[in-house]
Amino acid sequence: MSMQVVPGVSWVGAKDPDLRIFDIVMETKYGTTYNAYLIQGQEKTALVETVKSRFYDELKQRIEEIVPLSEIDYVVVNHTEPDHSGSLGRLLLEMPKATVVASKVALRFLGQQINRDFNQQVAVDGDKLDLGGKTLRFINAPFLHWPDSMFTYLLEDKILFSCDAFGCHYCGDSVFNDEVGDISESYKYYFDVIVKPFRRYVLEAAEKIKDLDIQIIAPSHGPILRKDPWSYVQMYAQWSQQTKDSAAAKSVLILYTSAYGYTTQLAEAIGKGLSDAGLQVEILEFTNYPQNEIIDKIENADAFLIGSPTINRDAVPPVWQLLSGVSAIINNGKPAGAFGSYGWSGEAVKLVERRLQDLQLKVPVPGVRVNFAPSEADLQQAKEFGYSFGEAVKGNS
Repeated sequence: MSMQVVPGVSWVGAKDPDLRIFDIVMETKYGTTYNAYLIQGQEKTALVETVKSRFYDELKQRIEEIVPLSEIDYVVVNHTEPDHSGSLGRLLLEMPKATVVASKVALRFLGQQINRDFNQQVAVDGDKLDLGGKTLRFINAPFLHWPDSMFTYLLEDKILFSCDAFGCHYCGDSVFNDEVGDISESYKYYFDVIVKPFRRYVLEAAEKIKDLDIQIIAPSHGPILRKDPWSYVQMYAQWSQQTKDSAAAKSVLILYTSAYGYTTQLAEAIGKGLSDAGLQVEILEFTNYPQNEIIDKIENADAFLIGSPTINRDAVPPVWQLLSGVSAIINNGKPAGAFGSYGWSGEAVKLVERRLQDLQLKVPVPGVRVNFAPSEADLQQAKEFGYSFGEAVKGNS
């Protein structure tokens, strides 16, 4: 059934409690919700967001508990990812007078999803839409977390419809945050996986809404935040801060795994070269740590190196698993490189370098590879590689 948020505003979304994997890569052990909101003005009615396509019937049922679909005048689309827009094409068939209101980019994306003409209106940053006693204001929030994203603010009721910001994947009996337990872990995990690559845009968005009187935040996933809504904005801002001391020496993270200790010896020699170049160095056998900790270290370092032996003409699986978590957005342009020992053929270093370049990282110095156990000459070469890489890092802006 629908749930009243405030008079004239109702939650009409869908619950997906059994979902365990979201967007292929994200664990959702508590399921999720696809939040949609019906806003009834004295003159016009607007639907903010829709739901994933297979929940169309739930959305329709909840809306029609309040008004017939045919009486909806506007559909506000804050973001066009199909878990929010997937029902729109079908809905519009039953809402002949409805106009879709979205950012210019979102309308272009929707055209490629719906593949037919529809009534549309571009929501320009700062524009207002008067429903009669209910006024919507549109706030561009690009890259939270798609380029089309925006917030919608309901002036009279002081509600911010925040799209994918300030949400989490959680499906409980209640749709309100003051009626669920402590799910702070879910908010942090959601931020880390979905929002963190775009954290500088979080700070820009927080600046844009700082002077609004917000009593409720209504996100597109998870509970509606009617208790302490600003604490979630502050939490996002804190998580998005980058506090590295600009006066400190640049840092290089050396990550390696080793079958027989040969790649370990290279890592240590490279570390000495980096230290000689004046860099801060941390060396880790990365398979001994949770991947999320290693990814955080990569993102906070000025540069990183990956060491892998070659087994069966390839880098070892833990290396590829690690690289699958390296964000091409956060780390764009960061210096990186590869090294390793091999027995037969030695492809790992080149393959890792190629992947680093595909992620739009810089590979300023060709990697070091050594056949079996490194000799003193090999270790000297590794040390010189570290020094050269360090000099490249110092020159990287």
